[in-house]
Amino acid sequence: MLFAALLALTLLICFPIWFAVTGAFSAQWELEAKLSPIFSAGEGMAAWSALPAAPTLKSLVEVLLDSPGFFTMFWNSVMISLGVLGGQLLTAVPAAWALARFPLRGKKAILTAYIVLMLMPFQVLMLPQYLVLQKCNLLDTLGAVILPAVFSTFPVFILHRFFKAIPQEILEAARLDGAGELRIFCQIGIPMGVPGILSVCILTFLDSWNMIEQPMTYLKTKSLWPLSLFLPEIGMEEMGVGFAAALMMLIPALLLFLGCQEYLEQGIAMSGGKD
Repeated sequence: MLFAALLALTLLICFPIWFAVTGAFSAQWELEAKLSPIFSAGEGMAAWSALPAAPTLKSLVEVLLDSPGFFTMFWNSVMISLGVLGGQLLTAVPAAWALARFPLRGKKAILTAYIVLMLMPFQVLMLPQYLVLQKCNLLDTLGAVILPAVFSTFPVFILHRFFKAIPQEILEAARLDGAGELRIFCQIGIPMGVPGILSVCILTFLDSWNMIEQPMTYLKTKSLWPLSLFLPEIGMEEMGVGFAAALMMLIPALLLFLGCQEYLEQGIAMSGGKD
């Protein structure tokens, strides 16, 4: 019974992926026949089959060879994701180490503030962020999306748990050998925190790759839009291209997850442990 329930849940979770894959290889006429009741207010009910009736590569070829707008938005997504990822590594890793290993005054209050900020949705911070970005003349630039995300509290909160779990005896032994704080951080803290850092990298990349509200709010020029804003522009007449673009958007995130799955599991296991 438990196996059947888990299998049903797994199939339910995987259905959107299979939906995108089969849609990318379906002909336009087949998509219109199946989905017209949803997108064109047609009569009857929408339908979907496990496999395309007439598999074709036309939509994929059109996206890869005849859609310059797709590649522009694809590289915008890459630049945003890598910019956020690089910025968070430069700021969050040292900040988490300082909160975990240094005897700072008000450390608990700072961590509490981090948790409160982490729980706030984007809508709460949207107006003050917009005003700050406007004052800095960053609106309608990729920096408007990257900069606020660089100072996210989430990676600091996660990495703090990893660095705090490093045994104090190792750090004291390094100090007795004459190592300074910077050397301890670079040669002990970072290597021992690799599972946590990689976990944060994966989660940060996935979050940045799928951003919708931030670029929709801060970017007005269409040539600066990321790929996440390309898909809502697709209508019924281009449904095949939309499915193909969704599949292309899924591939980088899927490859990253599969390649770093072991580190992600280690990171989740460590973050769930007791201090």
